[in-house]
Amino acid sequence: MPESARDVASVSFLKRRARLGLRRSYNSLVPALLITVCAVGAYYFSAEVLGHQGPLFAATSAIIALGFSADPRLRRVLEVGLGCTIGIVVGDTLLHWLGSGIWQAALVVFLSVLLARFLDSGAIFTTQLALQSLLVVLLPVPAGGPFTRSIDAVVGGCFALAATLLIPRDPRRAPKDDLKVMLGELSLVLRECASALSYNDSTTAWHALVRARSQQPRIDAMRQGLRSAVEIARLSPLYRRHLQEVEGMSKVMERLDYAMRSSRVLARRLASVINNAALSDVGTMNLAEVMSECASAVDELGAALADSDSGSNLSHARDWLADLATGLHPSKLEITRMEGEALVLLFRTLMVDLLEVAKMDPADARALLPKL
Repeated sequence: MPESARDVASVSFLKRRARLGLRRSYNSLVPALLITVCAVGAYYFSAEVLGHQGPLFAATSAIIALGFSADPRLRRVLEVGLGCTIGIVVGDTLLHWLGSGIWQAALVVFLSVLLARFLDSGAIFTTQLALQSLLVVLLPVPAGGPFTRSIDAVVGGCFALAATLLIPRDPRRAPKDDLKVMLGELSLVLRECASALSYNDSTTAWHALVRARSQQPRIDAMRQGLRSAVEIARLSPLYRRHLQEVEGMSKVMERLDYAMRSSRVLARRLASVINNAALSDVGTMNLAEVMSECASAVDELGAALADSDSGSNLSHARDWLADLATGLHPSKLEITRMEGEALVLLFRTLMVDLLEVAKMDPADARALLPKL
């Protein structure tokens, strides 16, 4: 590659990274302010109200408990508090039996990690327990005794929990946005499948499969976010009235996960059907049209789920999908060969998943499909 081309590529890369970094920083302004207030507030409370000297663990536990992780926040708070407390107990006990030193510190960390993994699978819990037990062995005992550090950790966790419950942050907003994004991706998968049929191009079907597979990590992250949203709705007095709605979104996300998995199976089978020329021209055209219409219905479904006040839009999207489901029979689509019929059966499974995403009862959704 010529030197000038490398320079252009490097500048372009740096500009792209700078844009992404600025966007992340802008989106993190409120969380950063919240973390700062909680960390300093917890430190001040432990120092001025409780009289602890240098209560760094109050500030650090607040920062860790809030953080930027997608894990449920209540779990993080409990992991930080319990991890600190148990870690100090373990460290103080071993310090009493073994004394202090390098080999004692190594033994304490080793045993603490094993104990933490035995008690809980959380990474934060393991880190906190091991760190606190190590610090107890290596650092001098504070003026108030070893358990002042565990009290500081609980103070930091309480500040983080109070901020989570009292700062106005609608737990419905992020899940709604996530649902709309994921349904948009599923719509693109269906459109690529329709395009693969229209142009008899198995490569496009593989692209649809790759797109569908790439969404799984995002779905897993969204499920974590929904667990956090359910916690907030259950515990916060401001949003407790929305608990049922948030739990409903959690069920919808589960069905959407199934729908995305069904789309992967459909796209993989579609590539084989195209390579083996298993569909007639008429069958190809009919199935491509149904997939394209289904993609449009999914787009409308995503918009309806993102707007809780648009009950009529949700009903329209559900009726649209239901109308498409009634036509999913190989003979209606003029598909005769066995491989093509198997493709229609896979599409029927996906359609049932989509109808459940649209909040239709599973039995009613299956009843819409024509008898085989």
